[in-house]
Amino acid sequence: MNNESAVEQSVLKLVRQVADGQAVEVFGVNLFGRGNRKLLRVTIDKEGGVTLGDCERFSRRLGSLLETEDVIPGSYNLEVSSPGLDRPLTAPADFEKNRGRLVRVTIREKMDNRNFFIGRISEVTGSCLRLSADKKEWEIPFENIVKARLEIEIR
Repeated sequence: MNNESAVEQSVLKLVRQVADGQAVEVFGVNLFGRGNRKLLRVTIDKEGGVTLGDCERFSRRLGSLLETEDVIPGSYNLEVSSPGLDRPLTAPADFEKNRGRLVRVTIREKMDNRNFFIGRISEVTGSCLRLSADKKEWEIPFENIVKARLEIEIR
């Protein structure tokens, strides 16, 4: 394991420790940059969404742990946020959790001469997403999905 992946593993361990203590789910962890221009971006979520207060508490706790453990060499900026209203969906569980919601799905191999759909998630199986779009049901294999994200709905 090289030094960079050792740092990432140590950071991930501390992020998970804080997440477990605050009952939030880690949506993403990214360490960008080199030298003194590094950014640690942590995205958290929980049922019902995270608040600014959740992000602040998480940031304070993680920042303290990172300083105590000194796992990131040099200086860095820490950013903690929610995945947002138009959050990406990456795993079958993400689609299941958002059943009935409006999504935009981009696919690798065209279906009916289309490479993206905007529709509602109607069903999730082990290998496919069933999407209700344009008055039709589409069955899209997960392996054909390049990118998917929630669409913001204004009601």
